[in-house]
Amino acid sequence: MLLYFLISCLSFFFLSKSLSLPPWASETKSLLSFYLSKNLLFTNTLHPTKPDPASPALEDHMSVLDLPDLALDRILDLLPPSGLSSMARVCSSLRERCVSDHLWEKHLVSKWGKILGPSAYREWKCYLSSSRHLDSSPLHQTGHPLGLDKLIIACLRSISSVLRDDDSKQRKALPVDSTMSFYISLETGRFWFPAQVYNRENGHVGFMLSCYDAELSYDALTDTFQARYPPQGRRAGSVEKGVTWERLRAAPLEASPHHLHVSEESLNELKPGDHIEIQWRRNKEFPYGWWYGTVGHLESCDGDLNHCHCHLSEMVVLEFNQYTVGSRWRRTMINKREHREEGNEEDGFYGGIRKLSCKEEIATWTRLWPSSILE
Repeated sequence: MLLYFLISCLSFFFLSKSLSLPPWASETKSLLSFYLSKNLLFTNTLHPTKPDPASPALEDHMSVLDLPDLALDRILDLLPPSGLSSMARVCSSLRERCVSDHLWEKHLVSKWGKILGPSAYREWKCYLSSSRHLDSSPLHQTGHPLGLDKLIIACLRSISSVLRDDDSKQRKALPVDSTMSFYISLETGRFWFPAQVYNRENGHVGFMLSCYDAELSYDALTDTFQARYPPQGRRAGSVEKGVTWERLRAAPLEASPHHLHVSEESLNELKPGDHIEIQWRRNKEFPYGWWYGTVGHLESCDGDLNHCHCHLSEMVVLEFNQYTVGSRWRRTMINKREHREEGNEEDGFYGGIRKLSCKEEIATWTRLWPSSILE
């Protein structure tokens, strides 16, 4: 196993001279150079050998574990998830350090933070209490549990056996509720988590500028997701593959897609030009989706902001400008003081409203704007 580890380190070292690698790679290369030059790759610590009687006795043999705690923690902090996973399999002392939550939390937030909401963490707790997680432990896997940089993955594939470990003690070393376990369960696609998908079903025209709840599973080979949508009435739930990161978000509200969001306070603040999301469903058997729109002017208003009093009216105009003028989907009016779900079987049912104040949220909707006006 040590031989395989040395080969992987040397492969990484030489490849980094000829390939363009991410910033952490140069730091890791320097660390590896230091280890190799000082013979710190656990020689005589993990596999002690008898000295050659004909050779002079070697003095001051060191291990990387002899480094001060602060220095060793700094080294581990610079490693990417794949490096931490590899180091965790070297020895029990490093394993204890490399699986620490504080090292993995920054990687979890960096990669997954924008699409993991409170509901995803609750689902993870439920997942742990079920039998589904038993095959998810990274110490049970026979291949590399984490994605490597695509530039070097082909060269390192042959040494993936470094990560194989049949030691039953190691299998018990990683708590199933650790942050590392959570990260790897996401990375391997074993854990399906709740989130929301913009323009569902590959941008089907009937879902343009909407966002729907789904269960997601990650595919590390394509860096995309598989989305599993809930049933719509009698229509069975659908599955969409190849969903990209930019089409995903964590649910902005803790609300079931089958429950009306009560939004009385924000409704009183609405005025022309505001950006909003509104719940809408085709009929009462369907789950809600969130649809993007803006607040417009009343017909009695000439649109001059210096004389506009639309915000004082009990009625508010919602505009969905992705639809052509004259379309029944272009405009609707609601009573902002008594608003609950309203609508009919022909035009659908409008539910709760969110006023958008975050520029990033508005920019996301603008980026997803259809290339042509919808009928």
